[in-house]
Amino acid sequence: MGLKKRIIPILLLSGDRLVKTVSFEGGRVVGRPVRNAQVLSHQRADELVLLNIDEGDDFVQSSLPRVVSDLAAVCFVPLAVGGGIRSVEDAERVFRSGGDKVILNSVLYRAPSIINEIASRYGAQSVVASVDFRMSRDGPVCVSDRGRVTESVSFEDHLRFLNQANIGEVLLQSVDRDGRREGLDARSVQVARSLIKHPLIVGGGIGTLEHLREGLVDLDADAVAVGSLFNFSDVNPIRANAYLRQHGVPMTVV
Repeated sequence: MGLKKRIIPILLLSGDRLVKTVSFEGGRVVGRPVRNAQVLSHQRADELVLLNIDEGDDFVQSSLPRVVSDLAAVCFVPLAVGGGIRSVEDAERVFRSGGDKVILNSVLYRAPSIINEIASRYGAQSVVASVDFRMSRDGPVCVSDRGRVTESVSFEDHLRFLNQANIGEVLLQSVDRDGRREGLDARSVQVARSLIKHPLIVGGGIGTLEHLREGLVDLDADAVAVGSLFNFSDVNPIRANAYLRQHGVPMTVV
């Protein structure tokens, strides 16, 4: 039997607030970190992803660890933290503050050796490789720095690299579909699924319960990352889990 499927809310942190973007731009305020995390934890989310979207090393080195510590004190589910982590020292601050995993994105294109440096200290299961992509005329392209920089490595080659990397899982997000609730980019997910042996988390576009089922069943993702569906509808993780179990999806029982 395969691993249980997971639902993972994404919390986008800007200063002391949580926001929701559209195509990685803007930021509509949707709550406060501790309150939202506590509610989602009690609503049977399988994990939480906290992504810092502010600029600057000062926030990562000072404010982010405090937020992580506050969330870890009220959450009873694994907490993965990313956004601006560029060094082993940044990762250490997250772990010391109570985070369970670090999410790496832009740094993977500049200093991929960070994977082994972190994995050797904390284990491969503690490293999540995040891949953001946009669609071009020729297919998906990798982007970094909140979608503003187009990377020269191809989408497929980057995924092949990650397939051999010492990581625990891959988080794949469509910039174009972020916040639009129009469904996942199915073709890009299919490509990733064919190239990645690690557990695959997919996000960007989840707007209905059926989108969750499609991601987990039709596209064979191991987890779906959810933002707008939980922020702007009456759907919560309890209801989502119930819907998926009713449709035969093997969900974690909490």
